Amino acid sequence: MAKRELEHDHLPLPNGWFAVAFSRDVQDGEVVPVEYFGEELVLFRTRSGHAKVLDPFCPHLGAHLGHGGRVMGETIRCPFHAWQFDGTSGQCTHIPYSERIPKKARVRSWDVQEKNGFIWVWYHSEQKPPEWDFPELPEFSDSEWSPPRQFDLILDSYVQDTHENNNDPVHFQYVHKATQAMEGDIHYDPDSTHYRITNSSEQETPFGTFTMTLVRDSWGLGLTAVRSEGIPGAGLLMYSSTTPINDGQVHSRWLLTCSNNMVDLAGEEFMANLTAGVEQDFDIWKNKVHRSRPMLCDGDEYLAGFRRWARQFYTEPVGAVEVAE
Repeated sequence: MAKRELEHDHLPLPNGWFAVAFSRDVQDGEVVPVEYFGEELVLFRTRSGHAKVLDPFCPHLGAHLGHGGRVMGETIRCPFHAWQFDGTSGQCTHIPYSERIPKKARVRSWDVQEKNGFIWVWYHSEQKPPEWDFPELPEFSDSEWSPPRQFDLILDSYVQDTHENNNDPVHFQYVHKATQAMEGDIHYDPDSTHYRITNSSEQETPFGTFTMTLVRDSWGLGLTAVRSEGIPGAGLLMYSSTTPINDGQVHSRWLLTCSNNMVDLAGEEFMANLTAGVEQDFDIWKNKVHRSRPMLCDGDEYLAGFRRWARQFYTEPVGAVEVAE
């Protein structure tokens, strides 16, 4: 008899940059309580438009800054006794009924950046500062590209398991009904936190017959961009982030955009097909167990390479990779 708790290997939370919100969902002065990385947080946007993330519990009497807290300039004000905390440092900057502010009156501040339509937070299990970065994508600021469409979902899985699909060409054939496995060329950058997979084939398109290339870029375990290239002056882009909520749940978000000249001819189909493709993986993800030492065969070289690459994003290395004889 197979017991899930005996078959399943636990994975810790990976280190890296993870999205905690779509940029357009948090307005100036808005305060949002969120839960990620097994912790409660408070996300807010200052009056000058900067996104900030702090630990939410006031050091005074423990009120939650995300429930009733109010943005005051570049600070957030506690709903209980109006202590104010700077969004960048977490330091208390004002107590309305006291002339002296205790030196230890502060909450933890998280490293935050905002680009490519997301608000990102750096997570490290030992609270180390950011160790790597990822690029801004030109499509999101180009007037020749459509406003991005967004969708998101919460599922029971690990970040690594959802990302692993990208390096599993065989599953495209059996889960997504591709006519053959999507094998391609893979290149790992020298800094090792980024890799690219490319697949090329000749295809009929509304613009004619072209050699089309699917380009998949990944930075860390939580961030992937998928581009369709090959038609001069036209393209499609899916940009996604998967963030751990806790040890067993993740929040995945997608932004979908295409060049304006592709919207009516192929953009809607591209977006619909990508959304449907993700949904085809749901049953696998939510019912599988994680194998830290999977039984791989000689046709699983992409998976073996991915598992070796993924180990760097954990404070404690996980799972050696073995190929069965």
